Amino acid sequence: MVLLVDDENRIRDNLAELLEMKGFAVITAADGAAAMKYFSRERPASVLLDMNLPDRSGMEVFREMKALDAAVPVIFVTAYGDIPLAVEAIKEGAYDFIAKPPDFDRLVITLRRALEKRQLEKNVRDLNAAYQTSLESMLGSSHLIREIISQLKQVALSDYAVIIQGETGTGKTCLANMIHNLSRRASGPFVKVSIGSIPDTLVESELFGFEKGAFTGADRLRKGYFECADGGTIFLDDMDNINPFVQGKLLSVIEDKRIYRIGSTKAVPADVRIVSATNRDLSQGASTGVFRQDLLFRLGEFVLHLPPLRERAEDIPFFSRKFLIETCAELSKQIGDISPEALTILKAYSWPGNLRQLKNVIRRAVLLSPGGTLQADNLQLVIEIESRSHQAGAQAATLSIKDAEKAAIRRALEQSGGKRTKAAALLQIDYKTLLRKIKEYELDKT
Repeated sequence: MVLLVDDENRIRDNLAELLEMKGFAVITAADGAAAMKYFSRERPASVLLDMNLPDRSGMEVFREMKALDAAVPVIFVTAYGDIPLAVEAIKEGAYDFIAKPPDFDRLVITLRRALEKRQLEKNVRDLNAAYQTSLESMLGSSHLIREIISQLKQVALSDYAVIIQGETGTGKTCLANMIHNLSRRASGPFVKVSIGSIPDTLVESELFGFEKGAFTGADRLRKGYFECADGGTIFLDDMDNINPFVQGKLLSVIEDKRIYRIGSTKAVPADVRIVSATNRDLSQGASTGVFRQDLLFRLGEFVLHLPPLRERAEDIPFFSRKFLIETCAELSKQIGDISPEALTILKAYSWPGNLRQLKNVIRRAVLLSPGGTLQADNLQLVIEIESRSHQAGAQAATLSIKDAEKAAIRRALEQSGGKRTKAAALLQIDYKTLLRKIKEYELDKT
């Protein structure tokens, strides 16, 4: 809809009729007061505004409109003598101006371009809002995470090498995936490499590949992870575990943008973006000589610090409910929500294992809960086990989900006298899920 504002009846009526013949929906106003009334109520897609109105100037009306909705394009239709004022209006944000009497064809073209620009801007805003919602659904919406998301969207569009620093379980892999998916490399491969899980003697061959016969057991050519990631992103997790020799080779790959398989003198192009992750501060390793300073500069063109869950307690209710929904779907259980008392317990805990630990706690609590609403009692025992485990220095600081499931199923079978249908009812899971779990934990052999 177009709002046409002009105090000259003949010009206003003629323009409105011609615009309607071109397919535009038009509402008209003869003065500033009527214009603002329609603008506030109808929120038109564009405005054609006369510079001189009987009750106030067009500039005053324009500024009022801009204060209400600056996204609506305003085109001034003005007498020749008011062109300098129209130019001033453009500096303040007006879309364009056309001198009276208006060239109708030019007016239509200008109006259509203004409407196309508004639609494009709306599409961009909608897309950004969708991105924001999608990112928050995976990372959270606390003020710290919103800052991370803002940085993420900026760095993703570049080709910078990124280091993600954060404690175990904070979501570094998820963040690396987002960087790839929002980048120009999104159609290329995303290759994750966990450096900490590869023996030191094999890291070089795993990253860069090898030729047939390069060493004993090399019975065929094998591409390394870098070669597999060509055109995409390679995610090097646990980067602090990489040995000094491979650090040197990696620096060479970054500088030359090519690799050499073990046993070959032929260079292979490596068009790869590198995203690294570590739960330690690599700058400390660089200061002690454990990690190469020059490599750190190359890998850390941009550094994202992912805060631990204890520093963003606002995200705990959101993720708790998210993990609750996922677990209920997995176990076919009916638990609608988490009680305020239970949320208080969750928010008060320090979560040294971060999101990974929170997910395990919710999963265990759901498994042991009879249904309805997840209550404080359902969580208290699990949280106490968590606390004792950490105080005792237990590795990973949690009782594993498998241990909890196995214990709960064994207890339900004992309470039901071995009757599996009744045990499934006690656990609030379907019969097939119980049979699968009994087989998985070999409880039918005990």
